[in-house]
Amino acid sequence: MQPLQGLTVVALEHAVAAPFATRQLADLGARVIKVERPGSGDFARAYDDRVRGLSSHFVWTNRSKESLTLDLKHPQAVALLERLVLEQADVLVQNLAPGAAARLGLSHEALSPRKPGLIVCDISGYGDDPLHPGPYRDKKAYDLLIQGEAGFVSITGTPDEPSKAGISIADIAAGMHAYSNILAALLQRAIDGKGRRIDVSMLEAMTEWMGYPMYYAFDGAAPPPRSGASHATIYPYGPFPAGDGKTVMLGLQNEREWVVFCEQVLRQPALASDPRFAGNAQRSAGRAALRAVIVEAFAALGADALVARLEAAQIANARVNTLHEVWAHPQLAARQRWRTVASPAGPLPALLPPGSWDDGAPRLGAVPALGEHTESILRELGLDGDRISALRAAGAV
Repeated sequence: MQPLQGLTVVALEHAVAAPFATRQLADLGARVIKVERPGSGDFARAYDDRVRGLSSHFVWTNRSKESLTLDLKHPQAVALLERLVLEQADVLVQNLAPGAAARLGLSHEALSPRKPGLIVCDISGYGDDPLHPGPYRDKKAYDLLIQGEAGFVSITGTPDEPSKAGISIADIAAGMHAYSNILAALLQRAIDGKGRRIDVSMLEAMTEWMGYPMYYAFDGAAPPPRSGASHATIYPYGPFPAGDGKTVMLGLQNEREWVVFCEQVLRQPALASDPRFAGNAQRSAGRAALRAVIVEAFAALGADALVARLEAAQIANARVNTLHEVWAHPQLAARQRWRTVASPAGPLPALLPPGSWDDGAPRLGAVPALGEHTESILRELGLDGDRISALRAAGAV
């Protein structure tokens, strides 16, 4: 039995942040009813068609959910959604534009007097607190823009050009904090019986993840320099080319490892006492000269031989895998981390979520087709076939 089995989450969600949070609740057994616009649905459905015609973002963040289509511009649809929340929901999650859920009568303030145990999680770009709206409350917020506002882009990339993350890191940060806050609110509700309002801001989630570089630049100090895929302040720590054109990552953490690296990997023991590289600060400052030495030494080794030498010396290392190589990663295969989920495009591989337990598997249900569960959910609310047909004809569902 999954720990959230028996709980119902209603989600007015799109894109990544809220769907990622609710998918994890679904993994733990919660029933997640995803409310989508008739005809088009969550706009992430149309981001691409790379997964046998389905969107990569959508497949990733929407398994194990039920899809209910409602046109929330239609008063009958809004009334049905209100009934669904009041009659069935333990948690309401939404990442509509700031103020949109409140205008629909779906704010915690409006719902809590009628359902005191309801947990409402509002996810927005810059925060949606009526008491402290801030000047950015109504500003449009997309993942890349929040990466910029939170300072992430300023410390990421090369000395010549900043870069974003290769994944939607601000959305993921907000989704993770929404997920953990919802779990905490459920624990608290078990103690006092009360629901809560949770206000998650993408900017605040991303800024929390920026804690190390912000403290590094505390009191006006210089920030960590942009250093590509290398560590900004520890060296050697990053990617190096092997002689066969492949790339190997390695990292040193202390002076003992530096000596071993010089003796057993570079096979240049005298380098360990070179005053230019005596200590991490000197190695980091002189990284251009040290990199040239390392690259020259590695030029005679293929990636497999280099990894073997690093392993023998107990120096931390990793390969820079392509995405195709990650799909076939031997460690994931050996730990039996892959499963199959159903979808409108047929069965698809899915990675077991991190932290799965030894006494019960997480739920890995199907990726829903748009509106797949509309009729069954409406029948749960007591609507018969004629009434559902009338709502379809009116464009409400």
